[in-house]
Amino acid sequence: MKLLVVEDEPALNKIIAKRLKVENYAVDSALDGEEALEYLAVTEYDGAIVDIMMPRLDGLTLVKKLRAKNNLLPVLFLTAKDTLQDKVAGLDCGGDDYLVKPFEFEELLARLRALLRRGHAAGSNELKLADLALDTKGHRASRGGRELNLTAREFEILEYLLQNAGSVLSRQQIQDHVWDFSYDGASNMIDVYINSLRKKLDKEAPQPLIHTIRGVGYVLKQDQPLE
Repeated sequence: MKLLVVEDEPALNKIIAKRLKVENYAVDSALDGEEALEYLAVTEYDGAIVDIMMPRLDGLTLVKKLRAKNNLLPVLFLTAKDTLQDKVAGLDCGGDDYLVKPFEFEELLARLRALLRRGHAAGSNELKLADLALDTKGHRASRGGRELNLTAREFEILEYLLQNAGSVLSRQQIQDHVWDFSYDGASNMIDVYINSLRKKLDKEAPQPLIHTIRGVGYVLKQDQPLE
């Protein structure tokens, strides 16, 4: 999953982003609300961690702008303010959760997992298509009851394909979602990962699930119902 961290303290922003990357999230970082809007205009995110007190454009105004555009991006507010009025203001402007600084990182991760579950499949940790199942909490994948040994990056790509099952995703969309904005790897890297996923998914399987749409990208779909 891909996250945007919006925090004006560079050191804290860097620490949060680094820890999230260790947890296998793709992360972009912005130092204020205006910069965050620039990222949001060109990249799709699964969630955002947003500081409230920031220069140029504060967190509350940022989220109000998103909600005014019907952008339902899950948002976890970070702030040093801990009064009831502050919490109410954050939630009323469109925030989904609220965490007061200083915080334990384990609590941040737990709140983030809960927030992202609410944003996908009405709180379910499992994504399914045909005989393919993905446990996003346990970070496990199986097909036909057979455990799939996926790398962290393969898991992220497969999760994104499952979340958009039936929709064609371009290579650029996959790259933007799975890697952070600074990624500058080989141009054929997506194809390499898709080929690796195919070998693992389709081994001993009754039908392929990942399909190439020539000149466009890839789609995860079931051609025929399994008997």
